[in-house]
Amino acid sequence: MNQKIICYDEDLGIEAYSFTGVSQNFPNHFHDYYVVGLIEEGKRNLVVNNQEYILEPGDLITFNPYDNHSCEGLEGDRLTYLCINLKKEIFQPFTGAELPKFLAPMQAQTKYEEDFRRLHQIIMNEGEAEEKETLFILLIEELLQQYTQTTRAAIINEQETIAKVCSYLETHYDQKITLDQLCGLVHLNKHSLVRQFTREKGITPYRYLETFRIVKAKELLEQGCSLTETADRTGFYDQSHFTNYFSRFIGLTPNQYRTIFEKRNGE
Repeated sequence: MNQKIICYDEDLGIEAYSFTGVSQNFPNHFHDYYVVGLIEEGKRNLVVNNQEYILEPGDLITFNPYDNHSCEGLEGDRLTYLCINLKKEIFQPFTGAELPKFLAPMQAQTKYEEDFRRLHQIIMNEGEAEEKETLFILLIEELLQQYTQTTRAAIINEQETIAKVCSYLETHYDQKITLDQLCGLVHLNKHSLVRQFTREKGITPYRYLETFRIVKAKELLEQGCSLTETADRTGFYDQSHFTNYFSRFIGLTPNQYRTIFEKRNGE
């Protein structure tokens, strides 16, 4: 069956294509947007910027804007193919003013096959906006980290930015700190800050702050401070909030932890 289905997603602002059993060959051409696509069936000869590739099921296509490409079927195979077209401005929340560049036009046997298929399916089925956005953000982050070029200067700048945020959190951990404050400190929007921080540190800024507060709370408890004083000096709302967080992070209640050092100091 030869079938072509095209869907425009208003929530994400992207086009999604589904080709099934297509025998058509595509002459040399280019797009002014990014194309990410998954080969599901069929073997194809792909030429991109005068370089030849062989596409097989499980391969991911990653075209940059203005990449010249042509595609022809091999061995009489029919193509079954899923793709999404991404306007350049879609990447701005992820990369700022600098547009990303995929290092290669195809990724053989990509490990992101299922992630791409899930996103494509929910777009074609007009799924819930929040789930689509979450899947889309996660997939784009994966592709950017794995397959695009990041300049050394950009890496250093991002590391310096996150170091500045960490320093602020560690200096003001006993105070109420909002995401808006952190964004103003480093002149980033919330999306960029959370993304960069999590990529660099492996946890969100909020979780980093809470973890650092627990580190300081342990020090105070080891010195014999009361639970109320410890909670107040480490920026927790109240003793109950402090106890819940401490127990979750350490596996002991604050009182149980303090008792360990009381016994040690008494020996």
